[in-house]
Amino acid sequence: MGTRNKLKSLPLHLMLLPGVILTLVFSYIPIMGIVIAFQKFVPSKGIFHSKWIGLDNFRYMLDMPNFTSVLWNTIFIAVLKIIAGLVIPIIFALLLNEVSGALFKRTIQTTIYFPYFLSWVILGGILIDILSPSSGIVNQFLGMFGMKPIFFLGNDQWFPFTLVLTDTWKGFGYGTIVYLAALTGIDQSLYEAATVDGASRWKQMLNVTLPGMLPIITLMTVLSLGNVLNAGFEQVFNLYSPMVYSTGDIIDTFVYRLGLVEAQYGVATSVGLFKSVISLVLIVVSNKLANRYAGYRIF
Repeated sequence: MGTRNKLKSLPLHLMLLPGVILTLVFSYIPIMGIVIAFQKFVPSKGIFHSKWIGLDNFRYMLDMPNFTSVLWNTIFIAVLKIIAGLVIPIIFALLLNEVSGALFKRTIQTTIYFPYFLSWVILGGILIDILSPSSGIVNQFLGMFGMKPIFFLGNDQWFPFTLVLTDTWKGFGYGTIVYLAALTGIDQSLYEAATVDGASRWKQMLNVTLPGMLPIITLMTVLSLGNVLNAGFEQVFNLYSPMVYSTGDIIDTFVYRLGLVEAQYGVATSVGLFKSVISLVLIVVSNKLANRYAGYRIF
């Protein structure tokens, strides 16, 4: 029986094989490149013959005048994205839960979920047109109220908040689906009991709906802590420009310019390794918190 069961499960294991190979090739083998962070890397010499310089790249990284601002921009943008990405979907899920028409409800779900499937390359071009200070529909609308055009993607004060708003618009549909799924798990008898006790819809939401959603809210909040240093490379790369580097440059775009544009491979790798180590610590901490407060474990 054991051999027969193994033969039955063999096709399933073979289905996993391409994913395992891709993971090895693109995730595990490149880990060897971490050694570049401790070298004065020269591509022609490779990682085996480049000069070993220890922690000099990290010292240079910390002494860079713009590294502190890049780190702050990353944390600031990421934290705002996490907050908006938690609050907006919860509110929208609560509002959508009050909609009685099934067809209308499904239409709204599909509409808000659609941007989640579009890449930032596509959305970047759309947003550049929509937010244009000269011909964008947003500034045309503001002009109807006598307001001056705002250069959302070229003003260093507006740019971080533009990133947060557009990222929330793109992803809140997915979060809404998650919370709507949590709402379906709430015992309907609790609403019936609250109605008998004379509770209004507002009281039912405060005393039944939100407590029923609390476990998934706690879980999503705790797991999001691991993304504090992930401010969204694809989005920023497709929307930013030198005019907004002071407030919009994040670690990932900083590494991109150092490594691929300026060819400072050792310094770029040290910055990336710094981010990876901090992210690993945050992920471990968030996993512990998720296990403690939500009974959820990743590993």
